[in-house]
Amino acid sequence: MNSRVFAVVDELLPEVTRVNLNSASVREKLENNTQNQEQQGRVGAAAVGVLGNSRSLDLSVYSSNEQNGDALDWRNDERVRRSCEVGKALRVAVLVSGGVDSSVALRLLCDAGHSCTAFYLKIWFQEDFENFWSACPWEKDLGFAQSVCDEVGVELKVVHLTDAYWAKVVSETLAEIRAGRTPNPDMLCNSKIKFGEFLEHIKDTPFDRIASGHYARVERVGLESEGEIVQLCLSPDAVKDQTYFLSQLAPSQMSRLTFPLGWLTKAEVRGVAEAMGLANKQRKDSQGICFLGKVKFSEFIERHLGEKEGFMLEAETGEILGVHKGFWFYTIGQRQGLRLSNGPWFVVAKDVEHNVIFISRKYFSEKKRRSFRVGSLNWISGHIPLDVTTMRCKVRHGPKMYNCSFEFDGNGSSAVVFLAEDDQGIAPGQYAAFYQNDVCLGSGVILEFSLGVDQQVNVSALALEAAGSCMDIDVWKQSKNAKSRSAYILKGEVEERRRGSRSQQSTSNLENVNESSMLVGAPSSFPSEEKVTPTADAGFWPLSTFLPQLISWLRKVS
Repeated sequence: MNSRVFAVVDELLPEVTRVNLNSASVREKLENNTQNQEQQGRVGAAAVGVLGNSRSLDLSVYSSNEQNGDALDWRNDERVRRSCEVGKALRVAVLVSGGVDSSVALRLLCDAGHSCTAFYLKIWFQEDFENFWSACPWEKDLGFAQSVCDEVGVELKVVHLTDAYWAKVVSETLAEIRAGRTPNPDMLCNSKIKFGEFLEHIKDTPFDRIASGHYARVERVGLESEGEIVQLCLSPDAVKDQTYFLSQLAPSQMSRLTFPLGWLTKAEVRGVAEAMGLANKQRKDSQGICFLGKVKFSEFIERHLGEKEGFMLEAETGEILGVHKGFWFYTIGQRQGLRLSNGPWFVVAKDVEHNVIFISRKYFSEKKRRSFRVGSLNWISGHIPLDVTTMRCKVRHGPKMYNCSFEFDGNGSSAVVFLAEDDQGIAPGQYAAFYQNDVCLGSGVILEFSLGVDQQVNVSALALEAAGSCMDIDVWKQSKNAKSRSAYILKGEVEERRRGSRSQQSTSNLENVNESSMLVGAPSSFPSEEKVTPTADAGFWPLSTFLPQLISWLRKVS
């Protein structure tokens, strides 16, 4: 192991990182700089802020050519030395998953001379999905993790957090889906399990740092003994950057963290894994939600929430276009899986109470939005930024950012966010993360507006009324064969017509509707002069009588 330990020689470091924090002049400048920026409600972008008034670190200076990742000399690369805190001789608890990223992180920390112990968090509940695989997926992950630990020469411990994961991530995810929102299990996993339950698990052990293979930077400004400020900063790899998923962390959690891959790109990490000869160097990255493995999210939802048929209504007209298997399978902006012709169609809204989803062809032209409300705001620094006029925002994981500003409510627990550009896929239940320069300030949950207020641009009054007055699905399926597809039949009218029909016909007549009859009732909001009297045959509206009235009424209200 000693042959791989870095030599701690300041002369090898560039001027930008060679800062003697014991120097009185530097300490004075650091304290003044920190106080000034704290008064403005923000802290400098990185430790280099102590050298001047620079607010942002130019990540491009530190980003190597991604095509040359395999050429990285990780033992002497100043970025790696910085992110691994070379020279501090720390005791580090390293979270490993069996994947390439966490394995490289472990090896880098060991090479940096730290005393490391590896931990594998077992969160699988594979017994719920025994029909989806022949072998437990976590056993393969654990096998790779053990192989890497054996190569590096560190102990691997398995921590069982299945019950906590179910209670704090899976159950909350299901509750959000039942409420019609789009949750983010990975956000919950980081804040409540990896850096929540796990920190509680090791609270009585003397670890200085908790490390993982996340693509994010941890910058420490100032002296730990004098109130060190810890910041979460962007990775130079904009595509892999994971600050969005870490933006719900609390100050007490951030103070313990270190991310050895913080200054590296994915291509560089792959190259380092090859150069190190790790057992899992060729292993593919995991995709999807961490606890599902090979199980599709839709399969997971079906297993725990089941199916319940509901109508798909056209947002502009309220016309029934089809039947879905439960609103919880769909998210705002979704295009795939609707199985409708004459598209493309998009989900633009959901009526949770009536199990209705509204769809439209005009999603991209009408669903654009520049403002939304957020709640449950979490600020990594522990305080609300005073300057909220120069922030940037991510509304999902990925490189896209928007310039934005805030308007807080009275107590600061929620706010309206104003984007400088339109976004087409803002989904209630997801998170919006906020940044100043390259520092992630925190995040909040995107709130769901009432259907009539927030989504009225997309969903017409006709469609909203139709959602609450749709016929029974079984009746619609029967009438579909008779080309009766309008949504405007009140449930009470359906029952009344059934009773009227039975008094004059056999009970089977409703099951044999011919094309001359419509299972459609005139809405009570029709103008009185336009109403007509139902025919005597069981109270149905003849097609030739009803359609002209409907067309005339629609023209008046449109």
